Amino acid sequence: MPEALACALQQAPAGLDALQPHRVEVFGEPDVPAAGEAREDMLAAEVPVALVFNGISHAVMMATPQDLEAFALGFAISEGILASAVDCRGIELRQGQASHGLPAVEVHLEISARCFAQLKWRRRSLAGRTGCGVCGIESLAALELVPPALPAAPWLARVDAPAVLHALSGLPAWQKLNAQAGAIHAAGWAGLDGALTDVMEDVGRHNALDKLLGTLARVGRLRAPGFVVMSSRASHELVAKCARAGVSALATISAPTALGVRAAELAGLRLWGLCRAPRAVRYTR
Repeated sequence: MPEALACALQQAPAGLDALQPHRVEVFGEPDVPAAGEAREDMLAAEVPVALVFNGISHAVMMATPQDLEAFALGFAISEGILASAVDCRGIELRQGQASHGLPAVEVHLEISARCFAQLKWRRRSLAGRTGCGVCGIESLAALELVPPALPAAPWLARVDAPAVLHALSGLPAWQKLNAQAGAIHAAGWAGLDGALTDVMEDVGRHNALDKLLGTLARVGRLRAPGFVVMSSRASHELVAKCARAGVSALATISAPTALGVRAAELAGLRLWGLCRAPRAVRYTR
């Protein structure tokens, strides 16, 4: 039975579009006057999204207001709040308001009592510690740099250079928002043949990955043979999110960080980077 059946979803609030028109002036193009030319351009929307678990606000992220149910579920799994989608009882989106009347969204998740108890314990364990300002973690003692070890995947050798280059070459055709506005990352899921099946977009690379992981979790495909491709570098956070969600391979267009490679080695995750045909670099054995 797909994990998604345990998690009831609700449509996004009306009036929040992923793209917003804006009047601009363009200079320096052929046939454009020296004084510039007025045009209408499209900008990527970016709104505060509050993630609320069983009535307690946990985090506020800046995100593209699209596929927010998948984003919230993927975030909860990739951050270790939920073990799987079956721990989510329901998701509700509520339109809110930030300072100066700017739009915002609250995503309310109802989660199992066991996961909520663990979340409350984690929050209490952070209370009173001096902030260090690292990605929202309140102290170095609370910073977990070593992701969980992944089980051995017998198919992992098939995530080879031809497969990752095929997947990444197909990514731009799926990036509908980025084609109109630019500045938007993508995270995609590919089968072992490199064919893409799902692609999610967001102004934040972490958010795009969480949206993809949430989409896969809702239909019980998180641990299926395949790999994630991303239009970004491979940072430690992206590697850790994949490992926590049970994803065994990641390929990115740009290079990884040193800590990202080390995290992939410790987790047993196959990591590819600088995947620009005909070249691809494998960073882990």
